[in-house]
Amino acid sequence: MSGKREAKKEALRQAIINAARQRIAESGLDELRARDIAKDADCAVGSLYTVFSDVDDVVLHVNSSTLTQLGSVMEAASKSADSPQEVLVALAVEYLKFATENRNIWSALFNHRLPEGAPAPEWHVAEHLVLMRWIAIPLAKLRPNLDEKALAVQSRILFAAVHGIVSLSLEGRFVAVRRRDIETQLIQFINDIIRGFDKE
Repeated sequence: MSGKREAKKEALRQAIINAARQRIAESGLDELRARDIAKDADCAVGSLYTVFSDVDDVVLHVNSSTLTQLGSVMEAASKSADSPQEVLVALAVEYLKFATENRNIWSALFNHRLPEGAPAPEWHVAEHLVLMRWIAIPLAKLRPNLDEKALAVQSRILFAAVHGIVSLSLEGRFVAVRRRDIETQLIQFINDIIRGFDKE
């Protein structure tokens, strides 16, 4: 009996995550409401709170699923190229593609804010850091002199640079590269960074 209850609870949990994810994909994070999620998941609003503490908790789990998806994309990109330089280029291009094709879901990863004083769960922070691993692997081959700490910092900086370019371009800011040119410019940017390594 307990097993059936747990299975039913897990099915409800997944239905709510899927409903919230679809809502975010269609309308963005700002329009997300508990009653709409419950309606789409075919459950009562009260049922939502039996498996999640609040809507922020739901969003954390939506973002978790997005990170899993993005991690798979980055893993595939890593396997699609041979040299470390080609891998970093592939990672940047696939990141741009993912952000462009999943804009609202991607934005939710960075725009969601927990209430003041509520720290992000450690499991969720760890999930973000996993993405850095795919950058660190080729970067370590290009910069074998870096120790583990320095490699982690460099991986984050490279991610932040690519993310900034992608983010500004998708937002259409006046300093942004035109969307049709951004892939070419990203590739050039990564190659310039790598050429800089050789001069150090």
